[in-house]
Amino acid sequence: MTRNDIDKSPAALKNTLTNALIVSCQPVPDGAMDDSVFVVGFALAALSAGAAGLRIESARYVAAVRTATDAPIIGLIKRDLDDSPVRITPYLDDVQALADAGADIIAFDATNRVRPVSVETLAQAVRDAGKLSMADCSCVEDARRALAAGVDFVGSTMSGYTGGPEPVDPDIELVTELRKLTPHTIAEGRIRTVEQAQAAARAGASCVVVGSAITRTEHVTAWFRDALNEVYAPAPVALAVDLGGTKIMASLVQAGEVLDTVIFATDRSESPEGWLTAIVEATAGWKGRYTAAGIAVTGAVRDGNWRAMNKATLDIEGEFPLQARAADRLGVPVVVVNDAQAAAWGEFKATSNRSDLVFITVSTGLGGGIISGGHLLRGVAGHFGQMRGSSDKTLPLETRVCGPWIAAEAKRLGHALEPRDVFTAAVAGEDWAGDIIDGVAKRFAHLCCEIQLAIDPARIVVGGGVGLATGFLDRVQAAIAAIGPAARPELEAATLGPKAGIVGIADLAISK
Repeated sequence: MTRNDIDKSPAALKNTLTNALIVSCQPVPDGAMDDSVFVVGFALAALSAGAAGLRIESARYVAAVRTATDAPIIGLIKRDLDDSPVRITPYLDDVQALADAGADIIAFDATNRVRPVSVETLAQAVRDAGKLSMADCSCVEDARRALAAGVDFVGSTMSGYTGGPEPVDPDIELVTELRKLTPHTIAEGRIRTVEQAQAAARAGASCVVVGSAITRTEHVTAWFRDALNEVYAPAPVALAVDLGGTKIMASLVQAGEVLDTVIFATDRSESPEGWLTAIVEATAGWKGRYTAAGIAVTGAVRDGNWRAMNKATLDIEGEFPLQARAADRLGVPVVVVNDAQAAAWGEFKATSNRSDLVFITVSTGLGGGIISGGHLLRGVAGHFGQMRGSSDKTLPLETRVCGPWIAAEAKRLGHALEPRDVFTAAVAGEDWAGDIIDGVAKRFAHLCCEIQLAIDPARIVVGGGVGLATGFLDRVQAAIAAIGPAARPELEAATLGPKAGIVGIADLAISK
């Protein structure tokens, strides 16, 4: 078929480029394939596989492709200007050069930025040349102005390229909005997979442009290289520290596995600076083995500043800038969060379940963390132990839902036992022990029901020595059933045990 046999009327071109694929054949500048023979080869290969049209940069390459095919060509010229951020077909001479080279449609930047020639003037120049026009837009407002100027097609080409970090995914939402303005909407920009191309089509695009994923070997190779490097490259190692009221545990953690650990007593007569010094000295031999550090602490952390929530655990005066001081002493980036929040994150990352959760640890105290929308809530979020229960509002809830309370009650009844021994007695059928555990379970059950009504998590994960003790969760479930709440919480046992906080804080440190 000769060129004269092809109907290039506006209506015919628009019909050809409806429900179609356009392949952008633009080699990497100064790359190995930046030559006419390769551009023509890419173009013919794309057409042979079913592409309906081509998008070609530069008058030279448009002319070269035009000698090889009569298929529709969207032509453009890219320039780097000193006085304008506009790069795509900025001048009137560019319009004429593309028309002379054989482009059927001439694309130009239609963004509202400082430019050498107005959108209206460029649109008129394309009409004067007897060609159709495509406005490369960054937003709906660009498209409205371009359509008012009489352009034939609008595209999402410039979305994400007018300032700020470049996005990774295509702007499907913009395609949807452009389709509301005109049926002649072209989806273009960062479409790298067949699923993304389908999404653009479903959003209303009359045709979809795919470029780098098909014709830029360098880019596609880099995508696969980077993806494989994530698997093959050694996972980073973090220094993870759990700073508690009785002991300090420091570990080297890689990909959730604990490589090495040191544990020593917390000197309660010391200050935060003293505890930090002890950590630095105890881990001095690991210097150079980790690239980030995380510290999980009892108490509250806001903006890296640490303060006590219960001075009976650790007596901290005012606020201490733990994150900044630790980064200075350790020489690596540092993340600091509450210990229960760190454990919550560890439990969240331990399985493939990515639903929202509340983590509650019941041990020597009562703490917790909240994961919402895949993010850990910081600050005082999850400090459930500091809440006041309905039976005695003068004391924090954790004073009556914890191991020490269980031991104190047992002693009051004449049984000087550790909490684990009280559980053993309860399992053996000792009524006095069962009554103590039931009391704790009922208070904890009320807390879980109130949390469910307050934030409606998909699940509540329970950990800690008391929380995971034999029979405790069964008693809590029975108490919840007796309450008959309007929204029943879903309870799960924690999976990581005592290393949840270490694993969680290590992942937070690496993620940052």
